[in-house]
Amino acid sequence: RKPGAPGGRAPPFINTGEVEQKALDTPAVLSHFVYQYCVQMLYNAAMKTNRLSEVVWKFPLARPHMGLLLGNAQIGFMVWGEGSRLCVTVGRADAWDHQGGAVWREDQTYANIRTILEAGNAEKLAKLFEDRPTPGEPVCPQVMPIGRVEFHLPANWKLERGVMDLGSATGVITLRKGARRVNVRMVLDMKASVLHIAWPAKMTPQAKAVPAWDSIRDAFVARNFIAPSRFENGWIQTFPKDPELCCAWDCARGRSVISATRPRGKTGARNVAERALRDALAQPFAVALRASREWWRSYWAKVPEVRIPNPTLQHLYDYGMYKFAGLTEPHGVPATLQGPWVEDYQLPPWSNDYHFNINVQMCYWPAYHANLPGHLLPMFRLVLGWHDKLARNAKTFAGIDDGYMLPHATSDTGTCVGCGFWTGMMDHGCTMWIAEMMYRYVRYSGDTAFLREAYAFMVRTVNLLGVMLEETPDGALAIPVSISPEYRGQQMNAWGRNASAQLASAHRLAEDLVEAAVQLGETPPAICQRILDKLPKASLFSDGNRPQIALWDGLVLEESHRHHAHFSAIVPFDTIDCESPEWRDIVYRTFEHWIYRGAGLWSGWCVPWASMLHTRVGNADCAALWLEIWQRLFVNHGHGTRHDAAFPGLSLMGARAVADGSPDIREIMQMDAGMGCVAAIQEMLLHDKRGVNFLFKGAPTAWADASFENMLAPGGVLVSAIRRDGRVTRVKLTATRAAEFRLANPWPAPNADAILTVNLKRGQTVTLKPQPPFGEK
Repeated sequence: RKPGAPGGRAPPFINTGEVEQKALDTPAVLSHFVYQYCVQMLYNAAMKTNRLSEVVWKFPLARPHMGLLLGNAQIGFMVWGEGSRLCVTVGRADAWDHQGGAVWREDQTYANIRTILEAGNAEKLAKLFEDRPTPGEPVCPQVMPIGRVEFHLPANWKLERGVMDLGSATGVITLRKGARRVNVRMVLDMKASVLHIAWPAKMTPQAKAVPAWDSIRDAFVARNFIAPSRFENGWIQTFPKDPELCCAWDCARGRSVISATRPRGKTGARNVAERALRDALAQPFAVALRASREWWRSYWAKVPEVRIPNPTLQHLYDYGMYKFAGLTEPHGVPATLQGPWVEDYQLPPWSNDYHFNINVQMCYWPAYHANLPGHLLPMFRLVLGWHDKLARNAKTFAGIDDGYMLPHATSDTGTCVGCGFWTGMMDHGCTMWIAEMMYRYVRYSGDTAFLREAYAFMVRTVNLLGVMLEETPDGALAIPVSISPEYRGQQMNAWGRNASAQLASAHRLAEDLVEAAVQLGETPPAICQRILDKLPKASLFSDGNRPQIALWDGLVLEESHRHHAHFSAIVPFDTIDCESPEWRDIVYRTFEHWIYRGAGLWSGWCVPWASMLHTRVGNADCAALWLEIWQRLFVNHGHGTRHDAAFPGLSLMGARAVADGSPDIREIMQMDAGMGCVAAIQEMLLHDKRGVNFLFKGAPTAWADASFENMLAPGGVLVSAIRRDGRVTRVKLTATRAAEFRLANPWPAPNADAILTVNLKRGQTVTLKPQPPFGEK
C-alpha cells in the first residue's frame, strides 16, 4: 500500500518517496503484512539513527542561496526553482582563477609603515599600498562560478516543497499535478562528488545546461576567459592559467547524475567527469542512498546531541552541524567564505577567499566542542604549506629570517587578496589567531604529533611580534603601531597604540607557547614571559575613575561596529577573567558603552560573537535573543545565511539596498555566521574560562529542561549534562585521555567548593550528581 492511501500513512521520519519506490519494486507475491512489517522496520531504523528533525523548503525558491544544500567540502549543489523548472546550481570550492594578487613589496616594511603613519602622510600611504596588478591580469585571484543544470518537468507538474532529512542527507522534492503528488529524491556521494537524482516512475525531465558564462559573460571576459565549450550533456570551461573544469550530467532509467570535475593531471576534465557519471549510473540508486546513510550515520555518531526547548536555536544547531560537514569534510577543500556553494549569477563576493581576521576562525569554531577536531587539519595543512610565502612576508615586513606573517585575506595559495587594504595586510593578529586555533586543537584532540608543528608555527609568529614591540620608559612593553580589525577601514587614522585586539592575541600566544614548551621539554622564547609580565592585557580608557576597554590607547568605540575586536580578551582569546574583581567593573562599563552604540552597523557574522560575549558575562537571555534575531534578520526564506540584513530597520548593513521592497537578487551568502551560531549555542551549554568549565551559563532560565551529550572539552573530556526543572541533575565525564577536569560547581551551597576538580584516567567515566534534597539518594 502506498503511503497516503487510506490506512497507509507513513510514520514520522520515513522518506515517503523511498517507501513508495520500495513498494513499487516489491513482488506482488509479497503479502500486505510483510510489507507493513518492512515499513515498520524502516521506521525503527530511522528512529534509532535519525535523532534530527527535517528541514522544509516551500517553492518557489527564486535564487540559488534559497535552495536545498548538498555538499562535501569540494563540490556543492543548491537545489531551487519555481513552477515546472527545477534548477541545480553547481559550485566547487577549488574553482580558483589564480590570476592577480601581489607579493609583499620591499618597501612595505614595518619601519616604513610606522614612519608614514606617524608623519600623517596619507598620499604616501596610499601609494605604498596601491594595487599594482600584473599587466593584463585582474587585481586579485577569484573563485569562479560554474553554472547550473535546469530540469524542465512534464506539462502541468509543479514544484511544491523540498525536505532535507538531516540524518541521511537525503533531499526530497515534492511535485504536484492537481491532487496527485510524487517525489524526486536526491543524495550526494560524499566521496565521488556526484549528485544522484531518482525521478518518479515514467518521469525523466528534459535537462538544459546554463553555464555561468551565460549570466555574467562580461565578468568572465574581464578576467580573460573565453566562452565555454559545450557538448550534449555539459560544458568545459577553460581557465586562463589554471586547469579546465567540466560540468556534465547523464540520465538513464529514471535517474540523473551530475558532477563537476577539475583534474590536475593530464587527463581531460570531460573524460574524468563522464567516467564518474558512468560509474554512478552503473549502481542502483539504493546503493548511493545506502552509502550516504552510512557516511552520515558515522558523522552524527560523533556530533554531540543537543536538546534545548527553543525550536529556533535547535534548528540553528542541527542544520548548522549538517552544513558544517559539507563545509569542512576533511577530504575536501579547506573552508572558504562560502565553501563549495557558489552562485551562478555573479562572482562570489570577496573572491570566496580566506579571511583570517574572524571569518575562517568562525567557520571552524564548531569543530572543537563538536568532537570533530580532525576537520581542522586541512586548514592547518593549507596554511603550513605556505611556509615560503609567510617567511618571505616576515622577512620583508620585519627583516627577520625566522618569522611568519599572514595577511588578513588570501587565495588558496597564500597570495594576498585585497592588497590595497593596508590595515589587513599588516594585521599580525591574523597570524596569532591561527596559532591560537592550532594550539586549541591540540588541547582538545591531544594530537601530540601535531603539537611540534604547531609549536614551530607559534615560535615564528612570536618572533615577528617581538619586532613590533617596544619598551617604554617605565619598563613596560607596547605595540606602538597596531590596528583593530576593520575599524575605520583603511583611513589614515585606522591605527593606534596598543590595540586591545592585538594585546589579547599576543597574551594568548605567549600563554600557549609557555604551556606547549613544557609539554615538549622546550624552552619558550624569552619574549613570551616579557609579554606576560610587561604588555598590557587590554588598552584602558578612563573617564574619571570609570575605566573601560578601549579599541586602542585613547579611543573608545565611537559608533556601532561589526567587529567586536576590543572584546577579544574575553572571547575568543580568554586572556582575562571578566568576572574577577580586577576586571568585573571594567567589563561591565565596556558592555554598557557597546550596547549604547547599538547594532546599527552589524553584519550577520558579528551577531553570534555578540551572543557568546553575553554568555560569558552570564546574560543568558540576551545570548539567546541575539541568535533569534539573527535567524530572523540575517537568514533568507530558504534558510540561506546572509552577510547583510534581509530587511531594513535594525541594521544598515546592506538593508538600504532593499528598503524599497525590491527583490535582493544579489544577496551575499557566507557560511561564517551560521557556523558561529552553532558555536554560540555550544558555549551556552558548555564553555571553559581560564581553565574552568561552566555548564548552562548561557541557557536562559526559561530553558528549565535542556541537555547535551558528549560535547568535547579541553583535555579531551567528553561532557554530558542534564538540566531538569532549572537544576543540573546529572553530569557525566568520559576521558579520551588522562586529564584533570575543573568544573564550576553547578550545585553551589554554603561551604561547598566553587570549583570541582576531577582527575580522570584514560577511558574512565565519572558521573556527578547533586546531594539530596535535589539529587538522587
